[in-house]
Amino acid sequence: MRYELVIFDNDGVLVDSEPIANTVLSGYLTELGHPTSYEESLHDYMGSAVHRVHDLVEERTGQKLPEDFDTTLATRTFAAFQEELAPVDGVEELLGKLVADGVDYCVASSGSHERIRVGHRRTGIDQWFEEEWIFSSEDVGRGKPAPDLFLHAAERMGVAPERCVVIEDSPLGVEAARAAGMDVYGFTSMVPADRLVGVTGHFSDMAQLPQLLA
Repeated sequence: MRYELVIFDNDGVLVDSEPIANTVLSGYLTELGHPTSYEESLHDYMGSAVHRVHDLVEERTGQKLPEDFDTTLATRTFAAFQEELAPVDGVEELLGKLVADGVDYCVASSGSHERIRVGHRRTGIDQWFEEEWIFSSEDVGRGKPAPDLFLHAAERMGVAPERCVVIEDSPLGVEAARAAGMDVYGFTSMVPADRLVGVTGHFSDMAQLPQLLA
């Protein structure tokens, strides 16, 4: 293994949450008078923190979202998670291999700490993550594409950025990893490879990742 730390994005990489979350988000925005298709939600918001939703809506319409937007969105999303959420295929096998090989890893997500933990508990992958291995954009104030979250995770885990590799599935996440000076592999389950620009490599199946990291 040529890396000392593997940093995983969460949504779409560890838990198969992007289809659920973007269905909820697009429906809620449309309900509030900001018509948004599922495809538009993926394009504009996948991989980002919720403040990006506020920023883009205000930029495009001049209107602010309701004060309780974040709370209502989280409540609806978590309810949908309880019904439908599953781990990404092959993730538990991959994490088991990293543990067996003695490779450190963590998660750095644009989602809130609560969202990460709800998803991990629902899918059963919480057993693979200690509390101190979980990082959220809430910890740094600026979500992806800013590099702050990945740099924060590396610092807290005690590894230099150039010795880290990021596993991402969104253009915003890839941009953040590159800005942090880290290698990044693009998981192409939701986004075509040609939109994940500047990655070290692409993969479509978690079983392919160990060989790429070797």
